[in-house]
Amino acid sequence: MADDTKLTRTKQLWAQSGKFLTGHTSRPETERLPPGQHLVNNWPVLDLGQTPNVPRERWRLDVGGVVDNPFSWDWATFAAQPQVEKTTDIHCVTTWSRYDNLWEGISTHHLIEMAQPRPEATFVLFTSNDGYTTNMALSDFASPDAMLVHSWQGEPLTLEHGGPVRVVVPHLYFWKSAKWIRRIDFASEDQLGFWEVRGYHNHADPWLEERYS
Repeated sequence: MADDTKLTRTKQLWAQSGKFLTGHTSRPETERLPPGQHLVNNWPVLDLGQTPNVPRERWRLDVGGVVDNPFSWDWATFAAQPQVEKTTDIHCVTTWSRYDNLWEGISTHHLIEMAQPRPEATFVLFTSNDGYTTNMALSDFASPDAMLVHSWQGEPLTLEHGGPVRVVVPHLYFWKSAKWIRRIDFASEDQLGFWEVRGYHNHADPWLEERYS
C-alpha cells in the first residue's frame, strides 16, 4: 500500500493543523448539511494512490474474528444474499457532501446475523484490497443505513469508487466507508486504522465535526 504519497502527507498535515474545523458544535434540526461542509453534485474520488482491480469473478470477502460463524463469500454468494436499496447522504472529511445517493447491496444487519458476533465483540476492523484499514464500533456498523454496496444510482459501483463492493456507513465521515472491501474482522478491542493512526478522529461524526483526534 502506498502510505507515503503526497496526498497522505498532506492529509496528515491537515490533522495536525486542524484544517476545515469551524468550531460549530450544534445545528438546528432542520439543517441537513453538517458544519463546515459544502454541497457537490459530482462524486469526488479520493484514495491512497492505488486502485486495486479485482474483478467480480476473483472477488472474495472474508468475515472473521470474534464470531461464532466465520465465513468467506465469493461474488455469487454475496449476490445471492437478500438485497436492499437505501438512499443516503455522503459527508467527506475534506468538506464536501453529496445528497440522495441510491445504493444497492446487503445490509450490515444481515452480515452481522450471518457472522454471529460473540458478546465480547464490540468493534469492527475493515481491510481493503489495497491494504487500507479503518475501524469503528460495532454499534456504528450496525446502524440502520449501513450497507455493503455493489451499485450506486442504479449502476454497478465503479472501480474508482470502490467496486465491486465497498462499505457505506453514511452517518460517519466517508473515510470510514472502506472501498474495495476484502475482510471484516469483529474484535473485542479497538484497533486504529490507516487514517486513525495519522491523526484522524476515531469516531468521525460529521455533526460533531469529529475530523481529527
